[in-house]
Amino acid sequence: MQFSNYSHQNPSSFLLMGIPGLEASHFWIAFPFCSMYALAVLGNMTVLLVVHSEPALHQPMYLFLCMLSIIDLVLCTSTVPKLLALFWANAAEIAFEACATQMFFIHGFSAIESGILLAMAFDRYLAICQPLRYGSLMPPKAVGKLGAAAIFRGLGLMTPLTCLLAGLSYCSRVVAHSYCEHMAVVKLACRGTKPNNIYGITASTLVVGTDSICIAVSYALILQAVLGLSSKEARAKTFGTCGSHLGVILLFYTPGLFSFYTQRFGQHVPHHIHILLADLYLIVPPMLNPIIYGMKTKQIRDGALRLLKLGTVIKPSSPPWTLSSSLHSP
Repeated sequence: MQFSNYSHQNPSSFLLMGIPGLEASHFWIAFPFCSMYALAVLGNMTVLLVVHSEPALHQPMYLFLCMLSIIDLVLCTSTVPKLLALFWANAAEIAFEACATQMFFIHGFSAIESGILLAMAFDRYLAICQPLRYGSLMPPKAVGKLGAAAIFRGLGLMTPLTCLLAGLSYCSRVVAHSYCEHMAVVKLACRGTKPNNIYGITASTLVVGTDSICIAVSYALILQAVLGLSSKEARAKTFGTCGSHLGVILLFYTPGLFSFYTQRFGQHVPHHIHILLADLYLIVPPMLNPIIYGMKTKQIRDGALRLLKLGTVIKPSSPPWTLSSSLHSP
């Protein structure tokens, strides 16, 4: 679809294509996405409830895990409901303001999650390499400050990225994507996209490059300290604790980098493959993160089982009015 007389103004809405080339399969593709979204919501809400209900878990590692769960809920909720509406009800239209808002949440909270993963790596470094000073170096206030720094950096960097959209002149309003990804929207502009391209790739590379290098350095120091431990049991326990975090890091960065750079440079990658992977990037990590931490972290696993048992115990076996009537029966 082409615009007429839109050379100097924004369109009132865009049309999302979904997964180009797989339109006939949209209805069936939506079912696994819906299932993964339900698991992501259930898993992350469970983590939040477990940490909230267990005072012993009010420690930096688990507070960061709660932040990660909240971010994951925001990321998948900002995309999956609209994606399901598109796939099941063909609700392709999205208002310009809603598109910009969705883009802000996707890219902004992705940057925040990168910052939280860096903070978690720093926390593990202090806990393993500086155990005697850990309590003084990582008090609860420090957790809040690191979380706030990640939020301000992520949203601060991505706010100009979203605002730059308003200055573009659009020649089409058909977005060849399932959601309002930055480059997919910028490609609809007639001209003047160089600032968007430069700022987008600079901000993303700065965030991912800085964070990934710092995380790599942290884990190199952790590995050095762990290999110096004399006890095999202590080494295994430490590797188990860090293994879940490394799994989450790889799950976040690997598909994210692939999606980001193929959107700009991967013309040889089939378009439907790229879009499908970009969709999975925003739903698979939020679904798997609670599972990874639940399997690797005994405290989370035990807390979830206690919540499940508590729910089973307090669930009445019969309606309240039945119990009341039986008490007053002769």
